[in-house]
Amino acid sequence: MTDLTPHKDDKFSFGLWTFGWNGADPFGEATRAPVDLRDAVENLAELGAWGLTFHDDDLFGFQPNDSHRKSQLTLLAQLLEDNGMVIPMITTNLFTPPVFKDGGFTNNDRSVRRFALQKVARNIDLAAELGAEIFVMWGGRDGGEYDFSKNYVDALARYREAINALCSYVKEQGYTLRFALEPKPNEPRGDILLPTVGHALAFIETLDFPAMVGVNPEVGHEEMAGLNFTHGVAQLLDADKLFHIDLNGQRGIKYDQDLVFGHGNLFGAFSLVYLLECGNSGEKSYHGPRHFDYKPSRTEDPSGVWDSVAANMRNYLILKDRARNFHDNAEVHALITEVGWPSLALNTLSEGESIVDLLAKPSALDHEPEQYFNSRGSGYVRLQQLATEHLLGLG
Repeated sequence: MTDLTPHKDDKFSFGLWTFGWNGADPFGEATRAPVDLRDAVENLAELGAWGLTFHDDDLFGFQPNDSHRKSQLTLLAQLLEDNGMVIPMITTNLFTPPVFKDGGFTNNDRSVRRFALQKVARNIDLAAELGAEIFVMWGGRDGGEYDFSKNYVDALARYREAINALCSYVKEQGYTLRFALEPKPNEPRGDILLPTVGHALAFIETLDFPAMVGVNPEVGHEEMAGLNFTHGVAQLLDADKLFHIDLNGQRGIKYDQDLVFGHGNLFGAFSLVYLLECGNSGEKSYHGPRHFDYKPSRTEDPSGVWDSVAANMRNYLILKDRARNFHDNAEVHALITEVGWPSLALNTLSEGESIVDLLAKPSALDHEPEQYFNSRGSGYVRLQQLATEHLLGLG
């Protein structure tokens, strides 16, 4: 097995809200003290992380005074420089304060929507100042529990208006920042707008500046809707819209568990890492941050928090090693060819051929239709078994 020590070029990043979670949930009080910013950056750097991300409120609270905001940013900048870390992504909290209880961009209250735009715009300025390349937008409160709580056609129009305005602001200011929408089906709202990768992709095409907006998919968010995360990421790669990615663990259709990456659907995690690391004919298909959006179990003490940070990176590196081993295996290559991967890479129609041309020809089948009954198996089970054995370290 290759070296499992995280390095800066792995581009592992963590949200300040992840390892900084104090264990409080709707049914229980906090079980840990808040994480000190200095400890956060120094411990992340020591463990091999490359980047730190945050919501504005994570760093300096809701509506901070100028002195506190400046002191926190000054401290952060110094810590980043001292520890060789970067800020690859920033996002804005439009879901915790009571003012956003009915959403930010889609709130029925026009003054709240205007306040949300002000809050995001100020954080966009900060993102540009700190050198972030991606601004993630998670509309966790933009949705509802009641079918008649708002006109949802108008809500989507206001969502579009907000993103169009913020894209215009970025262009006017000369920033190079790009936006990434983060889908989630539910929680904290009963139903959240733009609930899946597919919804986000369709919505992006209605924007004024679609090239500036991509998607930040999260493992748990797609899997809690019963969807295949690897398939969703493949669609984003196909559309050139994978601007950022959130990695964690999830076990089926339930609440958002935010487990350590690999501690949920392990085979799904393996297929995802294979796609990211080997999916472009053996080369990386995605070159952005490997960002962990998880929460340490509330049963852990402060030492266990940092164990969980390390576990995320180690699991990714283990799966990367297993994916590379699987890809480079001669038996796997032979079986991949046998089951038809090279054939799928070919255009179905010949160059210049139309459906009319195709209809003028005899049957396109290489074999008689009868041969597909009780014969001509696909071999997928054998390939899946090989993948399982490589995942388990037997390959």
